[in-house]
Amino acid sequence: MRLMTVAELNNYIKEKLEGDLFLNNIWLKGEISNFKFHYSGHMYFTLKDAQATIKCVMFRSRCSNLKFLPENGMGVVARGRVGVYERDGQYQLYIEEMQPDGIGTLYIAFQQLKEKLEKEGLFDQKLKKKLPRLPKRVAVVTSPTGAAVRDIITVLHRRCPHIEILLIPVAVQGENAPPEIARAIEMVNAYGQADVIIVGRGGGSLEELWAFNTEIVARSIFASSIPVVSAVGHETDFTIADFVADLRAPTPSAAAELVAPNYLELVQRLAELQERLVLGINFYLQKNRNRLEVCMKSRVMSRPMDLIQSLVQKLDYTVARLEQAMRGFHREKASRFQVACAGLNNLNPLATLERGYAVCRDKVTGSPKTTISQFRVGETVEIILRDGLVDCTVERTEEGNS
Repeated sequence: MRLMTVAELNNYIKEKLEGDLFLNNIWLKGEISNFKFHYSGHMYFTLKDAQATIKCVMFRSRCSNLKFLPENGMGVVARGRVGVYERDGQYQLYIEEMQPDGIGTLYIAFQQLKEKLEKEGLFDQKLKKKLPRLPKRVAVVTSPTGAAVRDIITVLHRRCPHIEILLIPVAVQGENAPPEIARAIEMVNAYGQADVIIVGRGGGSLEELWAFNTEIVARSIFASSIPVVSAVGHETDFTIADFVADLRAPTPSAAAELVAPNYLELVQRLAELQERLVLGINFYLQKNRNRLEVCMKSRVMSRPMDLIQSLVQKLDYTVARLEQAMRGFHREKASRFQVACAGLNNLNPLATLERGYAVCRDKVTGSPKTTISQFRVGETVEIILRDGLVDCTVERTEEGNS
């Protein structure tokens, strides 16, 4: 049997509790008691119901997101994880977020759907479609009565009188609202004539806006090939439709402002561009007209033959220099040829014979005899002279110079 310390036991229990996936993210409903707002910014209190209590702590980083001030006796719905405070050996709920109990169920459903769709990528900014700069037709999916549709139509006509409005009347609250809104978005896409879709309604409570927090509406917006602007409630209201839509407008009027270009501003902008275009063309024409005038006044244009005659003279001078160079080249080559011929003539053996010398060679082999040892008494040799040859018989040989 292993003997454990108290610290080891508390740590073991902590690991068991914090390793449980279910206990890592639970929603809990209860009433606040023993509330204490610590000077550090942390909140400590107990959640209780008729049968039990549990210690709770909400750290300062999470408290900053609260939209209400908790107090004793208040019913709340909280989301958090169960853990163990080892020093005291007690388990407690570490709260991540908390809402008053009155909207707890809807808020939990909102958060759960938001987390689900976000994981699937329906909120990905990279998938958002850009709104057209100059839409011709705007589809409005909303209730046919009420201030929202009037505001949208008024702003669209004021900003751009030529824009066409395609009104798709739907219920915006109640059980029929979600499927009607989804079908309307699908119908606009099937029709294919709208450039942008505005989906929304005026302000209201969370329950009244709930149609825009449903999965069917969210998926229909995401599936739309036409850009969708969500305009639900007031500026402080956020719905699932806002996160899925290509653009969120704080109010229906603001949606119309974002969708429709200001007609007067466009006209003014076009006038400015037209003016700039005319000025640019006039400047370009004047610049080239000035260049043409300068060219026409130049010597080349006024007396073109001067340039031609100058070039002809330059050509004649170049030809003359070329001919002179060729003659000098020929003289040099001829002189070098004569010198080479003279050198070759000096080496010519016939030239030696012209000076009175003779060549003696063997009668049989024809090889020249240059030394006394090559001669034998009685043999016949040939003597080559300037103008012929003579056969001679050797009668005597004598060494030494004569």
